Amino acid sequence: SCLQTSLSIWGWGSLGLVLFLVTFGPFAIFYFAFYILCFVGGGFVVTLLFGKSNSEKYLEQCEHSFLPCTSVGIPKCIEEMKREARPIKIDRRLTGANIIDEPLQQVIQFSLRDYVQYWYYTLSDDESFLLEIRQALQHALVQFSARSKETDWQPYFTTRLVDDFGTHLRVFRKAQQRIAEKGDQMKDQAEELVDTFFEVEVEMEKEVCRDLVCTSPKDEEGFLRDLCEVLLYILLPPGDFQNKIMRYFVREILSRGILLPLINQLSDPDYINQYVIWMIRDSNCNYEAFMNIIKLSDNIGELEAVKDKASEELQYLRSLDTAGDDINTIKNQINSLLYVIKVCDSRIQRLQSGKEIDTVKLAANFGKLCTVPLDHILVDNVALQFFMDYMQQTGGQAHLFFWMTVEGYRVTAQQQLEVLQSRQKDGKHQTNQTKGLLRAAAFGVYEQYLSEKASPRVNIDDNLVAKLAETLNHEDPTPEIFDDIQRKVYELMLRDERFYPSFKQNVLYVRMLAELDMLKDPSFRGSDDGEGESFNGSPTGSINLSLDDLSNVPSDETVQLHAYISDTGVCNDHGKTYALYAITVHRRNANSEEMWKTYRRYSDFHDFHMRITEQFENLANILKLPGKKTFNNMDREFLEKRKKDLNAYLQLLLNPEMMKASPALAHYVYDFLENKAYSKGKGDFARKMDTFVNPLRNSMRNVSNAVKSIPDSLAEGMTKMSDNMGKMSERLGQDIKQSFFKVPPLMQKTYSDPDHCRVAAPIDDNVDDNIPLRVMLLLMDEVFDLKERNQWLRRNIKNLLQQLIRATYGDTINRKIVDHVDWMTSPEQVADAVKRFRDAFWPNGILAETVPRRDKAIRMRTRVAGKTKLLEVMPDELKHIIGAETTRKGILRVFEMFQHSQLNKRMVYVFLERFLETLFPQNKFPELFNKLHSRSKQMQRYKQRLHSTQAPSLQK
Repeated sequence: SCLQTSLSIWGWGSLGLVLFLVTFGPFAIFYFAFYILCFVGGGFVVTLLFGKSNSEKYLEQCEHSFLPCTSVGIPKCIEEMKREARPIKIDRRLTGANIIDEPLQQVIQFSLRDYVQYWYYTLSDDESFLLEIRQALQHALVQFSARSKETDWQPYFTTRLVDDFGTHLRVFRKAQQRIAEKGDQMKDQAEELVDTFFEVEVEMEKEVCRDLVCTSPKDEEGFLRDLCEVLLYILLPPGDFQNKIMRYFVREILSRGILLPLINQLSDPDYINQYVIWMIRDSNCNYEAFMNIIKLSDNIGELEAVKDKASEELQYLRSLDTAGDDINTIKNQINSLLYVIKVCDSRIQRLQSGKEIDTVKLAANFGKLCTVPLDHILVDNVALQFFMDYMQQTGGQAHLFFWMTVEGYRVTAQQQLEVLQSRQKDGKHQTNQTKGLLRAAAFGVYEQYLSEKASPRVNIDDNLVAKLAETLNHEDPTPEIFDDIQRKVYELMLRDERFYPSFKQNVLYVRMLAELDMLKDPSFRGSDDGEGESFNGSPTGSINLSLDDLSNVPSDETVQLHAYISDTGVCNDHGKTYALYAITVHRRNANSEEMWKTYRRYSDFHDFHMRITEQFENLANILKLPGKKTFNNMDREFLEKRKKDLNAYLQLLLNPEMMKASPALAHYVYDFLENKAYSKGKGDFARKMDTFVNPLRNSMRNVSNAVKSIPDSLAEGMTKMSDNMGKMSERLGQDIKQSFFKVPPLMQKTYSDPDHCRVAAPIDDNVDDNIPLRVMLLLMDEVFDLKERNQWLRRNIKNLLQQLIRATYGDTINRKIVDHVDWMTSPEQVADAVKRFRDAFWPNGILAETVPRRDKAIRMRTRVAGKTKLLEVMPDELKHIIGAETTRKGILRVFEMFQHSQLNKRMVYVFLERFLETLFPQNKFPELFNKLHSRSKQMQRYKQRLHSTQAPSLQK
């Protein structure tokens, strides 16, 4: 059925098509399609015309409606850009001082050129944006300058800066102590030191820790951005600050372009080491100081760098083709380099094996040590503190304190009587008042140590005590009133087995020798197994007298030593003229013969003579050193005569019979004749300054002599000055009396110095200390760790500095400090600082390229050179006051503190924070810094520990 239906449809369709073509013709289909197309096109045209007319009518109605006008948009911007740019006038004045404004303008110009213009001109040629940024920077600098002029910088430079440095050093010292207490060998001790440092910092600061800023570059950049944004908020006008684009540009220029590179440079240990060497560039390197640094070094990198350089120099010297006198010079240099290499190798092996030698413990079990007489101990500041500690342990402190108090009484009484006599000559009478003060002081000494009420009482002959009491009651006191009893007390301390004899067997005696630089680290003996040369950098094969040398005196009688002064001359060193004697030394033994020259001054001979006569008392009657001459001591005839006398002295000293009678003398002679700089002060106690009496005595005499030396012709015009001198003399005398009559405590005082507080916290505000005294004590306490030692020493150092400052400057010292601070902040100095900054970052107007990091070996050798320079410039007076070992440890501790870039950054940021707090006291910068550092991990751990310790107490 389906097939039939489809056939019917096709049939009817075909029939209809045939009929259509028969009726209308063959072109009827094309006509039909054309009619349909015309119909559709006509309808479209009619619709378009009708819509246009209706749309125009509708738009006319919209113009009168309440809708807002359409925005001009882009055409308006194009019109503004086509207009001519209006010139922006910029005032080039910044600080009001042309010498500062000129380099500052150059810094601004260079910053914009190198950080903005190089990419901005690729986007636009319009300079208005650059001018706006420049104007914003200048406005900030103007506000900064105005704030600086209104700020009092004296407290910052004289107090806060020193406090912050001292606190930083205290944190470092305590971090070192904690690591030493752990005792285990850590893989990365430097990293452990940094972590421990910030642990101690948060314990001390309580509210802030800067570990993230100093150890994380990302956090450091974020901190600087936040800080710069705060500064821009303070310094920029509100309109400019609200402009985010310009504010971000200025912030990035300040933080990333200026502050971050500057802080990185100031924190670089290698930069600091180079700066230290540059600052003390005038001093010459000392061979003995260099060798001491090598022997004390605990850094294998330093030792390997020095060894490599010495090996390089050794190869160069061996390659030289020399003849004549140059052979001896080259040979001496080769021997010295061989010795340096030997010391470095031995030190490296000891460090790698972990077998460190404690010199004090080694010497404590060693029988033969240098003998220091008791009378020298009592007048030497460093030795006295150790003897005082020992006497307190044995219960004999009352005898020692009595001796010291009487010594102070005698000196003060003599000075007071001299002033009294001087004033009596001028017609001024104060006899009763002065004698009354002396009587009161003498009674005070008697009551404190000799009376029945004294506790503890000095046990001495009762007849002498009764005689003294009778004298005090019926006669005027004299400086010598206590001499008999003092002599008896001295003999008791000297002879009694409990005191001085036992002290020489105690470990405190060994530590005293170390502080006096009379105890040396073990040295390294040479050998003859070198490559063709005999290793003997010094005549004994050792640069210093070692502990082994004290017992192993060479007994080889075949060794012969001859020396004579071959020439003399006059030298001029930094304006000082002195005579120099060239000593030719011959050393022979069974296998070899050596000759070298060494140079000594007369003061070296004198020091050497004092040293050996102290150690070998029998030599004092045999050896006679030529006497000193004050005037015309550079005369040629005199120098020849002295040369002859010194030659006779040397020949007598080197006599075989003399050496055989005193075998230990050979070491001292070898040390003196070595081809190196002679180190003074090892045995010459007689030439040491009595730090408690002599400075005060000299100050007193200077005052008295100043009054006496006024010419008669000017007496009337100088009456007021004389009166002032007299008053100053009396005031100084009172200060001396108070210093010495303040009886030392029989029990050692303990300072209330918490372990975790800032350095400035324990400073007594009620004491009338001027600024320099406070600064000196603060630095000495922290650098040399005096608070951990005998408090008597610290108190007397304070008294000594106080007297010297007052006697030297009086009340004008604070004025001088203020003047110096004003000079530091003067336009000339500020301009000089800006110029140095400009020249460092843009030498010759070109942005400085990043300096490549120097080779590790060069950096290590720079460290060694820096430490050598620092030890070399330390004055001998400082060693005499606090001890050679303490001085050396303190200086090396400060140097070691600067060898960690993270810790250096912490110190730089502390200085920067204090600077901003001083400059903007009204802006709550301390709270801001606490918030910026609040993300510190150490701070969070500290708060957790604090919370965990407080929770149990709260529950109770």
